[in-house]
Amino acid sequence: MNLRIVRLLAASCAFLTLPVLAQTLATVNGKAIPASRANAIIKQLVAHGQKDTPELRNMIKNELVMREVLMQEANRKKIASKPDVKMQIDSTRETIIINALRADFAKKHPVTDDDISKEYDRYKKAAGDTDYRIRHILLANEADAKDVIAKLKDGGNFEDLAKEKSKDTVSAQKGGDIDWGNPSKYVKPFSDAMVKLSKGQYTETPVQTDFGYHVIKLEDTRPSAFPALEEVKPQVAKAVTERRLKEYFDGLFKKAKVK
Repeated sequence: MNLRIVRLLAASCAFLTLPVLAQTLATVNGKAIPASRANAIIKQLVAHGQKDTPELRNMIKNELVMREVLMQEANRKKIASKPDVKMQIDSTRETIIINALRADFAKKHPVTDDDISKEYDRYKKAAGDTDYRIRHILLANEADAKDVIAKLKDGGNFEDLAKEKSKDTVSAQKGGDIDWGNPSKYVKPFSDAMVKLSKGQYTETPVQTDFGYHVIKLEDTRPSAFPALEEVKPQVAKAVTERRLKEYFDGLFKKAKVK
């Protein structure tokens, strides 16, 4: 069966309702399967471009009947009472309810165009108006970073040292090159050090982040090409919602009496 249909079957009784075309789709060992379950699945499939055909309806009916047969057998064997199964059911139930809480919050706190514009301006300000082409060498400790800096001062080649010493194995293969990026792309200690460099200059003091100790070299700069608001409006709106949700959940967590 089509994977999309299978997924919709799993969720059919949880979220959608449709006018019932016939009260009962089928009866299995005396238990009725509501036609609304099939109707809900068909509605979603049609919305995704599938044609509502007798063949599709028959396929969905057969699958729902098979699932009912299997559920009755599972109930007869008390499968749902097994501790590991019960734990999975409880976890899935929690996920569904929490997702519904998220959806309820988002519905009651709609994102306006003004919200989106302010968030976009905040991103744009954080990104700055300059992109930086950077190389770096990541070391495990400050002593190793200072040793690399000493080698550079003695005429060592940055790219060769990156290939030999850097713990960032991906960029090390490219002589420490991490390509173009604006300050918002990097953690603050890294970006703060990066923007103070002149072209060709490297940091003469190790830069510590959660990843380790960095020696950073600025290869070049260029004006940023920040996308227009209309190009990223849906993503910005989603970011506003996610930030509000995090603030809401963090607030609930802080109020909770956790022992």
